Amino acid sequence: MDLKNKKILVTGADGFIGSHLTEMLVQKGAKVKALSYYNSFNYWGWLEILDCLDEIEVLSGDVRDPHFCKEITKGIDVIFHLAALIAIPYSYVAPDSYVDTNIKGTLNICQAALENECERIIHTSTSEVYGTAQYVPIDEKHPLQPQSPYSATKIGADAMVMSFHSSFDLSVTIARPFNTYGPRQSARAIIPTIITQIASGKNKLKLGDLTPTRDLNYVGDICRGFVALAECKEAIGEVVNIGSNYEITMGEVVNHIKELMNSDIEVVEEKERIRPEKSEVFRLWCDNTKICELTGFEPKYSIREGLKKTIAWFTDPDNLRKYKTDIYNV
Repeated sequence: MDLKNKKILVTGADGFIGSHLTEMLVQKGAKVKALSYYNSFNYWGWLEILDCLDEIEVLSGDVRDPHFCKEITKGIDVIFHLAALIAIPYSYVAPDSYVDTNIKGTLNICQAALENECERIIHTSTSEVYGTAQYVPIDEKHPLQPQSPYSATKIGADAMVMSFHSSFDLSVTIARPFNTYGPRQSARAIIPTIITQIASGKNKLKLGDLTPTRDLNYVGDICRGFVALAECKEAIGEVVNIGSNYEITMGEVVNHIKELMNSDIEVVEEKERIRPEKSEVFRLWCDNTKICELTGFEPKYSIREGLKKTIAWFTDPDNLRKYKTDIYNV
């Protein structure tokens, strides 16, 4: 499927990955409707800073409302469904919110897409559904382990999407990105946390456990993976990892960033940043064979290249001032 001139809805378009994906779709010539979470300030999140904003139709609303979802999906060819609550620590204290947004919101989008005869849905999963790796690299057949309320709701959302494919022949693909980083990422994530603390002149770098490993991916690569799956007919009805097939510890990430920023800051572990032991996912390493074979996808950015671009964005004073480095962001 060529996405040029296709009518596309991006839910969660005001967020980190969603805003980058929206930009990429506009560049490909798609006609994009971008859903931003409703608020009374009429604030559109990261969409506000996009150079292509005048080429996008911004909608304000909430995927938790089924009637709203039916309205915004009318005439849409392809839906990229990214709207979700994603912060793991907050899911410990507000799990019901995650059920409403991640599971019920996904149900609403699927039902609306079915009724309005949309051609494709690319649904966003997460590598967190795998939990701590039972084997590596992790392929799509790896067991699912709900180690947090967040991952439990994403497992539920994935199952809901696939049920619509099995029951109603809805053309869906479950895109399962591994850990993503880059410009505009929330301070709840470790890479912005490290960069913004160093850039703001802190004398101590406050972090959590640095022993877990992750498969880290620059946001541009993840968005390219989303687009590749949408363009691939063979991906219909499939769960597909998007990742780099490269494993790195969080401690190594800290050292890379300290070196790139010429910092000798002392690292201290803060208890409040540590996940409950059984909830921490200690190892994630993506097997990206499936997406490579289906679409020809290959990551473009090494960890060093991606971190350089990310550091450059966060250390711009106009961007840095958007982040509250004195507050632990859950």
